[in-house]
Amino acid sequence: MVTEDMKKLIGLSSEPSVSEVEKGAIQRFAIAVDDPNPLWTDEEYAKKSRYGGIIAPPGFFGWPAKAQWTFGMGGPMADVLAEFTKAGFPIVLDGGMAYEFFIPVRPGDTLVSTAKVTDIYERAGRAGTSLFGTIETTYVNQNGDIVAKGQATLIGRPLG
Repeated sequence: MVTEDMKKLIGLSSEPSVSEVEKGAIQRFAIAVDDPNPLWTDEEYAKKSRYGGIIAPPGFFGWPAKAQWTFGMGGPMADVLAEFTKAGFPIVLDGGMAYEFFIPVRPGDTLVSTAKVTDIYERAGRAGTSLFGTIETTYVNQNGDIVAKGQATLIGRPLG
């Protein structure tokens, strides 16, 4: 099921996307996801913590700094989806997202993220054969430090 064209996608990377992290955006995100942790919203509390100030909740990487943002359904993810469809697996399910966090994201950070196709494989199950694609996104701050890596899994299923 995994075609030569799919194998060629492994290692394909997106153009870098730049995001800026602003304290107000961190606070609005925390409120929107109903996370009351004072590390995200209370400057006085956060100053007394080991972080010395407000940090972003896990999974918040700021807002795009440019109008053109390549993460999401563009770039390598779009290429994987196109190849799944071409191979007869047009139904794509979200197989989940896993994160590994290294250092806190802070207000004032500028993050550069790059997504890369790390694997495409097939797996037989009770419902038949499915295709799987994994895309890893690396987030690097303005100091060159990796702050986090995310791994998205796409599951391609045939019609019927």
